[in-house]
Amino acid sequence: MAGMIKKEDVEKVRAAADLYDIVSASVALKPSGSGNFVGLCPFHDEKTGSFNVRPSLGVWHCFGCGLGGDVFKFVEQSENIDFREAVELLADKYHIELHYENTGSGADRGHAGSKRSRLLEATEEAQRFFVSQIMSKEALAARKLLAGRNFTQADCERFGCGYAPRGWDNLVRYLASKGFTHQEMLDAGLARQGQRGIYDYFRGRVTWPIRDSTGRTLGFGARKLYEDDQIAAKYVNTPDTQLYRKTHVLYGIDLAKAAIVKKRQVVIVEGYTDVMAMHLAGVDTAVATCGTAFGAEHAKIVRRLIADDSLGAIQLIGPRKVAGQALSSRVVFTFDGDAAGQKAALHAFGLDSAFLSQTFVAVADDNLDPCDLRIERGDRAVAALVEHARPLYDFVIETAINRFDTAFTTGQMGAVKASAPVIAQIRDRSLLDLYTRKAARRIGVDLDVMQREVESARRRLNVRPDDAYAPRRRFEAAQEPERAADPYANPAARRALERRDVAEQTYYRIDDSVFICEQQFMATLIQVPRAVNPTLFAQLGVDSFIVPVFRAMFDAVAAAGGLPSTDTPQGLWMHNLVKAGGPMLEQVINELAVMPLPLPSSGGSASGESRQPFREGQEVGGVAAVQLRAPTPAEVQYASELLVRLIDMDYMRRVAAARRRMAQLPDGGEKFALLGSIAKLEAARKDLQSQVYNNNVA
Repeated sequence: MAGMIKKEDVEKVRAAADLYDIVSASVALKPSGSGNFVGLCPFHDEKTGSFNVRPSLGVWHCFGCGLGGDVFKFVEQSENIDFREAVELLADKYHIELHYENTGSGADRGHAGSKRSRLLEATEEAQRFFVSQIMSKEALAARKLLAGRNFTQADCERFGCGYAPRGWDNLVRYLASKGFTHQEMLDAGLARQGQRGIYDYFRGRVTWPIRDSTGRTLGFGARKLYEDDQIAAKYVNTPDTQLYRKTHVLYGIDLAKAAIVKKRQVVIVEGYTDVMAMHLAGVDTAVATCGTAFGAEHAKIVRRLIADDSLGAIQLIGPRKVAGQALSSRVVFTFDGDAAGQKAALHAFGLDSAFLSQTFVAVADDNLDPCDLRIERGDRAVAALVEHARPLYDFVIETAINRFDTAFTTGQMGAVKASAPVIAQIRDRSLLDLYTRKAARRIGVDLDVMQREVESARRRLNVRPDDAYAPRRRFEAAQEPERAADPYANPAARRALERRDVAEQTYYRIDDSVFICEQQFMATLIQVPRAVNPTLFAQLGVDSFIVPVFRAMFDAVAAAGGLPSTDTPQGLWMHNLVKAGGPMLEQVINELAVMPLPLPSSGGSASGESRQPFREGQEVGGVAAVQLRAPTPAEVQYASELLVRLIDMDYMRRVAAARRRMAQLPDGGEKFALLGSIAKLEAARKDLQSQVYNNNVA
């Protein structure tokens, strides 16, 4: 088995990996101060962004759930893999050859290496195989099906349509020839285990690749073509694997992601051909669920891409105007107008109130799905379908009311009884009141009649009230955890309990100038260590700090080797600091690394404080290391002022300790010696203060 990855190779990968690009593949990031970006955390459900990324430092931290770290930690958390696999995955992405202790190059490892990366390679190879088969003689039925849906060969190539041959082991034999083991094929969901060995999971079907937002193939969807297919289901999807979980994937997200972020809109359709039809008709924000109903995990993916916190602490809920776009921000479901579609619409009521406030429903005349609509009426009809979508609440309530003839009293009461349970499921109280009034007017009954039925249904259904429009505190978790629940069930719940305990206690409050000075200095030291004057820093000791966490931080800096040299790679400085601080200080270091400093922006590119200007020519095996950047004059001045305050406080404490000692001594030599020490300390303190007040500190 291969040994540990060589440290220099890890640093090559760290230097090459762009944290902004990697995080923004799954999270919509928005600028927030100097070099900072904020988005919705991908590791816990939240409605207001508390997930901070500082690309120039290669650090991220969520103030909601407490998770944070470097680029490797992000990949570990998002892909559910260990450190070694994270390094290998990023090395593959950035084409960096890894070397292992005692085993030579990666080429000598045979099939060792990351299991996840091997499964990704297997699914990509399977996709190439399926695509290569679509033009074969056997695939005529697949080509006819796609052509019958008005898709050209170029369209099929664009969406990756392929064909799985009818034989039992065509793909198995192909992947084996490429060096994949039977176990890897099974683990990737590409094969099934039979009595006589493994055989192809997909046989005699047209295929679509299901990819993540970065374009990596995770699994497949396949449609039945032949009547003698032993699997009766019309559509078959990859089973849940290490790569593929049907509740966490959306078909077409790789194609639609950029448009979704730009337009703050997403269209949810029900099939692969519907996604193709939508995109070809110009609706480039369309995605589809894969063999399951749209659920909470899908909503998290969408929310992270369309979230809007442009007004800071004010939470923007509901359809909002988007600059340069005709349509407001929205999530559009294309349900059928039949009973099944209405049932699916009711299922969507289980999503959270903030998400539902901008959820719309589009139903075509004659209940045509988008693909059939495009065939019968053309691209313009598909685009118009989305443009004329109606709010989800209105659609479901109107559907219930329209089943009755409200010209008669009995019809009115029937409409009340049918719509009340639907309205009762609206958790937001303000919307509940509005829709209750709206339904009463629509049916033609008194408001108190409608309210009485809604409240009765609400009690019967045990609906938990919610306020979708309430402002969210920065550290508030997605839901208030119950004390009876297991606080270790997930990091967000545990973090919320810890924060609440801190907020509710009354015996220790911190909001003073000493804490602020020590906190700001540590943040400056971590973010811009070259701004710290080495001569002044050498005068600090652990006793220069009184806040316990910052005393520990000072020790961690010393354990990491003190101030880094100017040629230290940025990522290595952070890595050494986190390693020295250990688990106790890791979260503190991450928080301080992304904490905004009260200084003007040092400039930056679209991805923050640009990585490229900090590549100062040090080549490490062909990859330029990202060096600690040079500080701005404002950063140097600020760091020096903080240093002087800390040293001045240290002088003050030493003088006070000496005077207390003097008060306990009789007149004599020791007392006079202490008096001399105090005079020297006072003189040094006065000289130090004159330097900073006269702006002589550099």
